[in-house]
Order: sequence, then C-alpha cells, then structure tokens
Amino acid sequence: MQKSLSESGYDWASGRGALWRDKLDGMEALLAPVDMPLIEALALDLPCRIAEIACGGGGTTRAIAAAAPAGSEVTGFDISPDLVAAATARAGDVARFVEADVSTYRPDRPFDRLASRFGVMFFEDPAAAFANLRHWLAPGGRLAFAVWGPAAEVGFMAQLRATVASVMEVASADPDAPGPCRYGDPAKLIALLGAAGFEDTASRSVHCMLPVPGDTPEAAAAFLLASSSMAAPLADAPAELRERAHARLTEICSGHFEDGRVQMPARVEIVTAAG
Repeated sequence: MQKSLSESGYDWASGRGALWRDKLDGMEALLAPVDMPLIEALALDLPCRIAEIACGGGGTTRAIAAAAPAGSEVTGFDISPDLVAAATARAGDVARFVEADVSTYRPDRPFDRLASRFGVMFFEDPAAAFANLRHWLAPGGRLAFAVWGPAAEVGFMAQLRATVASVMEVASADPDAPGPCRYGDPAKLIALLGAAGFEDTASRSVHCMLPVPGDTPEAAAAFLLASSSMAAPLADAPAELRERAHARLTEICSGHFEDGRVQMPARVEIVTAAG
C-alpha cells in the first residue's frame, strides 16, 4: 500500500480552486442537474437581490439569473480568485462576481435570497460562518442550500473512494471536518442554521442522475480521477498504481454507461430557511 490519503484538506483559495477552474466545463456539466431543484426552493416569485455563496465558476449563478424575475440582481461570491475570474469571463452582464471569504465578509446591503450549490460544507468554523451569513439575509428573505447526502449515496464519490482504496491506503474521513458530505445528515446543518438565528429550517432529499463527462467509460474514469480530491496523492503514486486505479474505475463506469455517457446516481439534500 502507498502512503495514507487524508481527505481533510480543501484549499479552495488556491490549489483546489485552480483545479476546479481547469475542469470547469466538466464539473458544471456534472452538477447541472442539481440547479433546478435548488432554484425551485428559492421561490423566486418577485424581483429580488440574490447572492450565491461559494459560486465556483458561476454556472449556477447564471442559471439563477435566467430563472429570476426581470429586475433581479444576482451576485456570486467565492474565495478563489481563479474561479471568480472564470465566472466573470463567462457571465457577460447577467451577474457579477466578488472574491470574498463569505464566512467573514459583510455585503453593503442584505440580500432577499441566499443560494449555494455544494458551497457551505467547507467552513473551518461553521457556527461563526452561518452566524455571519445571517446578516446577509434581509428580514423575510429565504435561503436554499444544496448539500450532498451520505457519501455512500453519492455514486461517483463512493466509487472513487472504493477505487482508490483498492490501490492505496485511504484515511478514514472525519464526519465533522470540512468535506463534501459533512452534512449528509442534514440535521447537522439545520441545527447550525437554527443556532445562527435562521427560522423555519427544513430539508428534502432529491435523487438524481449525474452525467460524468467523457464519451467513453475510460474517459469518464480519467475525468473523475483527475478532478477529485484524490488527484494529488494519485499523481505522486507509482504509474502502476495509477493505471490499476484507472482500469478499476473504468470497469465501474462501464456498468453505468448508457446512451453514450456514464450516469451515476446521487442523493442531494436541499436545505431551506427563512430570515
């Protein structure tokens, strides 16, 4: 076995953000099926000011802008300068983007809606971050956050972990540390939002199929291995182990290949609350 892989490091301001930017088209295509249930949960019934938290490359921000009533203002916030630059270049005049650490940043005026697609699971101090975000939401406003369900119910994550664990040692993930499935049990997030002063908190599960980029199972496997948090340790592993991981994941992707693409199931939690 190779050296242990830790899953606790998510340096979005630099390395991780740059990796996401370099895979931006593929990542936005993979996650696009989550946009519609998230936008529906925002209840965009009147023109309003909307902020997307940890907006990444801006794909969801643009989708929100397209769905919002005329006269709405949409702003995406992200800690990664690489992703903010990419989002700005793609958005035209439909939205604006701001580089900021949302756990401490305060906007000049509150927003009527707060949205986030997989962006609120990485705060070092979530209680303080959500308390700060409470100041972002105007009285009577609404938030909708999409977070991953349990890792075992997010197909591509479960398969990636099993694949890498078959060729190298994988450290056990701390369920309370920053990470994608931190709120797989949405009760944790609901409790944090309640403690921060949000009201009427609720969650609902959404089950969807996510299209993995790549025209073949081999290409889909390569994309998943290169774009995940496991890319760095695999890059340092001997070529023979990297080849074994790719072959194993290709076999798994082949079982999910239909109509010219790999699709994997995922459970997503849509958590809502009011200001």
